[in-house]
Amino acid sequence: MVKWKRDIGLEARMVVTMFLLAAVYLLFLAALAYLQTPMGFMLIFIGLFMGLQYYYSDRLVLWSMNAKVVSEAEEPALHQTITRLCAMADLPKPRIAIVRTPMPNAFATGKGPNSAVVAVTTGLMDRLNQGELEAVLAHELSHVKNRDMTVLTIASFLSTAAFYLVRYGMYFGGFGNNRKGGGNIVLVWIISIAVWVASFLLIRVLSRYRELAADRGAAMVTGNPANLISALLKISDTMPRIPTDDLRKVEGMNAFFIIPAVSGSVMNLFSTHPTMEKRIAELEKMQREMES
Repeated sequence: MVKWKRDIGLEARMVVTMFLLAAVYLLFLAALAYLQTPMGFMLIFIGLFMGLQYYYSDRLVLWSMNAKVVSEAEEPALHQTITRLCAMADLPKPRIAIVRTPMPNAFATGKGPNSAVVAVTTGLMDRLNQGELEAVLAHELSHVKNRDMTVLTIASFLSTAAFYLVRYGMYFGGFGNNRKGGGNIVLVWIISIAVWVASFLLIRVLSRYRELAADRGAAMVTGNPANLISALLKISDTMPRIPTDDLRKVEGMNAFFIIPAVSGSVMNLFSTHPTMEKRIAELEKMQREMES
């Protein structure tokens, strides 16, 4: 079993990001309280929505990708590889799913280690050698171990709450016939937009940190960062050759994939993943540390 070495710097940045998200949310609640905005119904609705999203997220993700959970009899080699990696990472074995698409990619979903699903595409298995495939699977298992789905679900609650409040303000002209006049309705609407934008950007920062942490975890489990570097480069080089329509169909899953299906954002600020250059630089640093 691999000893899971903590990355204090990375953890600290994630904690700071979560703190900033909480601070933004509390500021928003304070502004609404000052404006005497009735929030009970909307908070109940949003809480119910997020609860359903949390408890059924794995089914929704698998359904959206048309992923099929496979037994050990159907994919013995894949099951054996994941069983061995789970033993090394001290994790219960997740369910395993296959997505039949030429796009090389992988993702993990589920509420935690005991309900996780790791999915790989046929395109990934066709293009990677065994060492590279193990590195990608270890990356996804690191997401499971770090409980990234739970972390991002909690974080996304803030953005989702602000989003629904914006819609509520737009469609119904305000919040409960605000007693302070139409000017404050506009102010609430503006605050809602500002909070949504701020929380959206902070969640993107958190998502990029979690990808770096999963890369680090994969390198630790396999003991060979070079395999993950090779896998990332192969996947990245193959993406431009996949039909654009196929990529667009799964663009909404970008945050789950090891490499986004559609990238090239105007600014890295909006990306769910770090740049390839940063990921490779971090892995090369780990490789040098291991060799020394």
